[in-house]
Amino acid sequence: MLKEFKDFAMKGNLVDIAVGFVMGAAFNKVVASFTGGIVSPLIGLIFNADFKDLKYIINEGTMNDAGEKVGEVAVLYGEFLTNVIDFIIVAFVMFMIVKGVNKMKKKEEAAPEAPKGPTTEELLAEIRDALKK
Repeated sequence: MLKEFKDFAMKGNLVDIAVGFVMGAAFNKVVASFTGGIVSPLIGLIFNADFKDLKYIINEGTMNDAGEKVGEVAVLYGEFLTNVIDFIIVAFVMFMIVKGVNKMKKKEEAAPEAPKGPTTEELLAEIRDALKK
């Protein structure tokens, strides 16, 4: 059973998936920092606020004895939109990578051509010559 598991774990596809998963997680962090550090501030200029902090307050809550707001109910749409932008960027880049890999695979598969045999006309000519004899 241990040998079967080792064979399964060392198959190329599983290792490729693991490497892709780790790279995808690291790339997601890069995209999150890009969105949070560059895209969100630019969009925040439009709303005159930090984009991630945008929210629609449903209930403002009350003030406690320490002067802090308690019980606020809000829809955090800025954070949601930031995550949607992150997803779109990651999905687009992954699409481009898969498209590039598929294009390279098609070139590899199309390279070896089968040897050509006689054409139909040549075969018919041979049959005709054989029938004349």
